[in-house]
Amino acid sequence: MAPRNRPTEILVNLDAALPELEAAYKDIHAHPELSMQETRTAGIAANYLKANGFEVTAGIGKTGVVGILRNGDGATVMLRADMDALPIKEGTGLSYASKATATGPDGKTTPVAHSCGHDMHVVCLMGAISLFAKSRDTWRGTLMAVFQPGEETAQGAQAMIDDGLFKRFPKPDVVLGQHVMSLPSGHLDWRRGVVTSSADSLQIRMFGRGAHGSMPEASVDPVVMAASTVMRLQTIVSREVSPTDSAVVTIGVLQAGTKENVIPDDAIIKLNVRTFDDGVRKHVLAAIERIVNAEATAAGAPKPPEITPLDRYSSVTNDSNATEKVVKAFRQDFPEGSVEETKPTMASEDFGCFGAEWQAPSVYWFFGGDDPEVYARAKKDGTISLLPTNHNPRFAPVIHPTLETGVKALVVAACAWLVS
Repeated sequence: MAPRNRPTEILVNLDAALPELEAAYKDIHAHPELSMQETRTAGIAANYLKANGFEVTAGIGKTGVVGILRNGDGATVMLRADMDALPIKEGTGLSYASKATATGPDGKTTPVAHSCGHDMHVVCLMGAISLFAKSRDTWRGTLMAVFQPGEETAQGAQAMIDDGLFKRFPKPDVVLGQHVMSLPSGHLDWRRGVVTSSADSLQIRMFGRGAHGSMPEASVDPVVMAASTVMRLQTIVSREVSPTDSAVVTIGVLQAGTKENVIPDDAIIKLNVRTFDDGVRKHVLAAIERIVNAEATAAGAPKPPEITPLDRYSSVTNDSNATEKVVKAFRQDFPEGSVEETKPTMASEDFGCFGAEWQAPSVYWFFGGDDPEVYARAKKDGTISLLPTNHNPRFAPVIHPTLETGVKALVVAACAWLVS
């Protein structure tokens, strides 16, 4: 007699669940919420968990939700989905595109859109928990579903941890998570070890002395000071980081002044640093501080610059043994050629906080959201770089087969522990 394929038995209900899941996806996509403001999305997740028999705890780390489904003796598996959207005006033209606005942390009104795919993550986890709930005779163990706020600002995972996540819930035997990316829909990318980079965002305020535009000799011009600093910062990667290492220094904001004939008192630079190696990270951050202070001194600034950390992401590192287990399961249940090993990405995530601080093995993978035919044509034409990526206003995964793939990946990965 052939051995039972437990994932297949659980996934038999997927097709019937798709209309409800698609409707939920379109609804959440059309009603995005900024980081740490995800009250509506959290409510949808909490209600869905309750409807499927989970023990539900809401309001963890402000808007986080945890659901527990106990189903006999066995492993505890944590599945995580992030819920927040971005301060971006959607440009997809979809019938269910976001028209939402919200008040950002700076008190200003901003458009909001799910331009990173977290809405897809939420619905994929909803799908997975419903399938497990309907198939309790096929698996044993405890399923922990975590709907996390504030990934985009690196606040959410730590906020849930600080709010007693580790004390209030059982320690998982494995922590599993995924992210939709610009890959062919239906495909999965994985790797052992470091998956995503660490990231540090900083604000630098450089001080000058304002004056009339006609009297530059009376000023210490912070615009020139900041411009010189930006150019010098570009040399860190090219001249201070070995070609065999990796680092990215990106200046995302350069702000100064309000009028063309007024030399302002100060200038603001906001930048982002991404690295894989902690030694490289420390060197790059030290180089930024050295350059910023040296440029201010060279310009005769009246006082030293202010350097303020904005957010910090640790790298996501996959446990080798757990990854091998997940990939073996993927290759058994997904078509040949659809499961591929990938290189580390300079994108960043706070998913790693859960496994690292809980001292539990974790595995994080990517699943594709691009129309397979569109992606194949772009690959043939050498235009893949022109496809909308995460954080692009035009980024929106095709619903099918992206939704099916994301649900199936969570089920198959979890089954590697829940049916052993």
